[in-house]
Amino acid sequence: MWTTLRDAWQAYSQPRVLVMLLFGFSAGLPFLLVFSTLSAWLRDVGIERATIGYFSWVGILFSVKVLWSPVVDQLRLPLLHRWFGQRRSWLLLAQVGIITALLLMTVTGPVGHLERFVWLALLVAFCSATQDICVDAYRIESAPEALQGAMAAGYIFGYRLALLVAGAGAFYLAEYWSWAIAYQGMAAFMLIGVITTLAVKEPDIPPRELLSNGVMAWLHQSMAMPFIEFFNRFGRHALVLLLFVSVYRISDITMGVMANPFYLDMGFAKNEIANVAKVFGFFMTIAGSVIGGVVVVRYGIARPLVLGAVMVAVTNVLFALMATSTPSLAWLAMVISADNLSGGFANVCFIAYLSSLTSRQFTATQYALFSSLMTLPGKFIGGYSGEVVDGFGYPFFFSYTALMGVPAILLSVYIWRRSVNASKASAKSSETAHINPPA
Repeated sequence: MWTTLRDAWQAYSQPRVLVMLLFGFSAGLPFLLVFSTLSAWLRDVGIERATIGYFSWVGILFSVKVLWSPVVDQLRLPLLHRWFGQRRSWLLLAQVGIITALLLMTVTGPVGHLERFVWLALLVAFCSATQDICVDAYRIESAPEALQGAMAAGYIFGYRLALLVAGAGAFYLAEYWSWAIAYQGMAAFMLIGVITTLAVKEPDIPPRELLSNGVMAWLHQSMAMPFIEFFNRFGRHALVLLLFVSVYRISDITMGVMANPFYLDMGFAKNEIANVAKVFGFFMTIAGSVIGGVVVVRYGIARPLVLGAVMVAVTNVLFALMATSTPSLAWLAMVISADNLSGGFANVCFIAYLSSLTSRQFTATQYALFSSLMTLPGKFIGGYSGEVVDGFGYPFFFSYTALMGVPAILLSVYIWRRSVNASKASAKSSETAHINPPA
């Protein structure tokens, strides 16, 4: 036990982990503002559930960021690159874009200007996805693989802290003032990311051919080589890995679109949702994240992936049960506890796993591919969630999102067994080499 606690303290007390906490906060803050918090704003002003569901497609930009990740990975920004370096210059540009778009959303508002409001939400999502590309690359390039579990946990802690602010904080501000003031406050919190970007050092990254050998050579280097390298490294197994990445979080992402509308439709007040679903749920997520980080450091990545997949699917069943019961804060607290604990645990394990798949030569592009695949199916299916709820009700909706978690469970078991077999083969090879040393 003391060894585990000492290992955890040594991992989490690293300055690099604390930096990732701040970057995680900057990455997490705008996500809810174009996802579930935005759904609550739209529902609160009378926008129909079907429209809210389609509105969630704004988040698909997070899932297709791989399309412009090679540009972020390779292109030097004029002037900014000289002053801040490759990662920090793109980070700063994205963060300023988020702040600007959030402030414009508060001036426009959804009522009567829905089309313009959509475009501003798309701008927030685009800049936020660009920031994610940079933060993921910075995290992987700033620490060795042995520290990636703790780096992921620090990132998740900051990310979840931002979700608390963008969730509970925005709900409190909207309850006692207005949604416009809430979003203005969130724009101010984005300055934390700007200050962090200005304060940290640029990570050490392998030398790159940045637009030095012509357009075609650059396109081959920046867009083709990351994928060629990945498939060369994993062979036919690469397709299985990509399938696994695409289904691991499909259950909770699809469910999340209708979570806040569900709470409001159940009759809970915005401050009650903030207290239970956001504040109390935040601490449960942090508990799950810390447990996940320690478990990965102690036992590796493969086995915790299986447990995380099972936990996420089971908690969606609890939402289905709550939808058939009389609304109560006790029910809400229990379901939120289970959901956020399992979500925090699964996310830390999964982020550590994705980090282990990337090549340091193509960090941003490859990780963007993984994170895009991770969210795209859930975001696309989630766009129809309002139609499903209107047609079949909340119990059916949460039940079918739980069933979506079954492929993730089966594939995570496959990944685990393959990891065990690879470890046995490696151990046998080492034993053979020890018995029969080379002449």
